[in-house]
Order: sequence, then C-alpha cells, then structure tokens
Amino acid sequence: MELKLDPWGAVHVDDYNKLFLEFGISSFEEILPQLKEPHQYMARKIIFGHRNYDAVLRAMQKHEPFGVMSGFMPTGRAHFGHMMVMNEIIWHQQQGGDAFAAVADMEAHAVRGISWERCRSLGINEYILSLIALGFEPNEKSHIYFQSKNYKMRNLAFELGREANFSEVSSIYGFSGETHISHMESVMAQSADILHPQLKEFGGPKPVVIPVGADQDPHIKLTRDLAYRMRKFLVEQREGYISIRGKAADQELMAAAEEALLETGLGRVKRYEEHIDLTEIQDGLGRGPAALLEEIDRIIINLEIEHGHYGFIPPASIYHRFMTGLTGGKMSSSKPESHIALTEDPKEAGKKIMRAITGGRQSLAEQKKLGGEPDKCSIYEFLVFHLSQDDRELLELDAECRSGRRMCGTCKKDVAERIERFLREHQQAREAARERLPEFGIKNLG
Repeated sequence: MELKLDPWGAVHVDDYNKLFLEFGISSFEEILPQLKEPHQYMARKIIFGHRNYDAVLRAMQKHEPFGVMSGFMPTGRAHFGHMMVMNEIIWHQQQGGDAFAAVADMEAHAVRGISWERCRSLGINEYILSLIALGFEPNEKSHIYFQSKNYKMRNLAFELGREANFSEVSSIYGFSGETHISHMESVMAQSADILHPQLKEFGGPKPVVIPVGADQDPHIKLTRDLAYRMRKFLVEQREGYISIRGKAADQELMAAAEEALLETGLGRVKRYEEHIDLTEIQDGLGRGPAALLEEIDRIIINLEIEHGHYGFIPPASIYHRFMTGLTGGKMSSSKPESHIALTEDPKEAGKKIMRAITGGRQSLAEQKKLGGEPDKCSIYEFLVFHLSQDDRELLELDAECRSGRRMCGTCKKDVAERIERFLREHQQAREAARERLPEFGIKNLG
C-alpha cells in the first residue's frame, strides 16, 4: 500500500525505510558519527532521518550562525509526543542556535475551527509553559510567537504565495474545490514560519533545521522548493568547475555577481548571458569541494541581499519516530486515552500506564515461554524516549523482557512511578515558568 504523508491526517509508519526510498529522506545514522555529543534521540535512533542536516552540523561545528524552528498547532493538550519537538528545539538552542517556536494559531483556526481565544489559551497554558519549563531560554536571537501576531512572518507568507500556485498546493495536500481559502493560506504561513528566521531582522540567511515527525514532510519539501524559487542564482558544482546560474537575475545583478567572483581571486571567471563559470579554481586554504561551494554560495547570497532579495538557504529537517499510543497506533491529541498530557494529573497518568497495551503475550505462561516484544511496547517506549537516561538499563530490560524473565505488570508499575514523578516535577517547573512569561514578551493569561 502506498504511504501518504498527511500533516493533518492520521499517519502510521510501519517501515521507516520506506521514507528513505519513497520520499528521499536521508538516514540520520550516516551522519551520527560526526556528532561528538548527540542528543539522546539521535543516539537511540529515535531521530531516524534528515534532509540536508549536514549544513546545520557544519555550522554548529564551525561556530557559525544556524537556527532551529518548529511549531505547535494548539488544538488540544500538549503530550509527550509534542515534548519530543520541544526537547529538540531546546537542544539546538543549547548548541548555539537561534531558536524559534511558533504557536500555529492561524493553522488551528483555519483547519480545525478553534477560536482565537481558545488558541491563545491552549498556546500559553499547554505549549509555551512546558517549553519554558523544559529549558527554552529567552535571548535576543530566540523567539516564541503566535502566527497571528507575527507580521514579519505574515508579510513573508504573502510574498511566498506569489511563488506557489493552486494546482501545485492542491496536489501536495489533496485540496479540492471544497477547501476554503484560509486553509490554503495557512500552508503559506507554515512555509513562512520555516523561512522567516533567515530574514535580515534575524541575522539573515543561515542553515535552519526543522524538527518534525515524518507526517510534516510535505511542508518541508514545499518550503525547500519555495526557498529555491526565491533565489536569483543557483550555485552548482560541476565537473571541474562551479557554475553560478542566473535563474531570475537581471543584467545588473549578473554584472555584480561577476565582479564579486573576480574579487575572490579563486579562479578564472567567465560570464555568459545567463550564467557565470568559475574554473581553474585555486584555493590556498585547502577547503574541500563542499566547503568551497558553500563559500561561493554565501558570496552570492550576500549579493542578493544587498540588491533587496532574500537569498534563502533551503531549510534542513530532522525526523523522529512517532511515539506509540497507549491504546496502540500513533499517539494523538484527539484521543485522550492514547497519550499522557504534560498537564495530566500524575495519579491519573499512572492509571493510564497500568491500562496500556504492551508488547506482552496473551498469558503469563506464554510470556515466560516466548518472551515479550519490547519493540512493540508503548511502556518500554516511554523509557527509551523519555524516562531512562541509562542505556545499560534499557539493554538489561530489553533482554529480561525477551527472555520471559520480566512480566508486563512489573514494567507498568515501574514506568507509572517514573511518569508520576516526572509530571510532578515538570508541573512545578511550569508554575515557575508562568512567572517568566514576560521575559518572552507574552502576557500571562492566568
């Protein structure tokens, strides 16, 4: 059966390898060795794929500007699945990245019909407080915002709309004649969310990573295409030379690009009507092809900005596995029994854990004989994703489960205790975060 990624639908992925083959997502495992201290999600292969994360990694390692951006649609309570995105934003901020977190109230209002008042209340009381409690810090390069109040983003969405057409967007998202215009506009707002950290007001173009679940990949692919279309030049590595192609550059801009390339002294510059070739490249710094290509692209990007254009770099993305719902399938905000909210009463959360579907067998005798299946267990998943920092402990639990030495009831009781403890501590941190809302420019609703 063909796998369809729908940002607003119910997506369940049984085989993540299909995403590499069918959607062109790259395996994160290939670049994992380049990270000295990877996030737990990376090390445990919860983050399984990426698009162009190499550029973010290079900027991180060279202490150059980079950013992280993601958002939350305020349609219900924030749960442990949402917390994964929050933790990924915070980790990249801690690595030195400019961090942007959006409350997608325009999307929630357009797609789900949530009132503006409800969007704001959920945005603050469910998502923003938890984000701050988990460690998001205020600074001049990091921002938490509501889509409806971010006019720089909204102006950019209008500009991006000139580069997209109805048939294209309809094909990507399955829109029909019944789809209302506001829903379509929310798509452009999503793309503008992703690209606006590269505006001049926020330091200009830089690699920006978007942490998401695989169901959000249509937004990423569309935005990467739009970033490309907004560029005036395309810088490409050819066999033995670099080609700078004028996609939409007038003769004045072409002449300026020629002059800028001549000033680098990197090689022979030859200008044609619609492109410029840099040949016989001599790089005294010994940079490799990828680094040299980035350097030339940066020169052209700066040139585009000087002439009043955007110079966007296509955004990168990382993809994490979906958490399994407590009732099976994907964890979903619309199914309260499938998830544990970050604002859940700790005791009620513990009861949910005790009722959850596990990877155990039909009977104790069968469990002892055949062993359990921790890779299919939502309870074990809570430990892997959130509740255990000890890899050796996880390996031991996995072995005990598979051998039939550990019963599901024992695991449930252990995880219930851990989750109750986590929620009590997190909810205390949320109350402290409420007092800090003004630091982020957000009025406390109480």
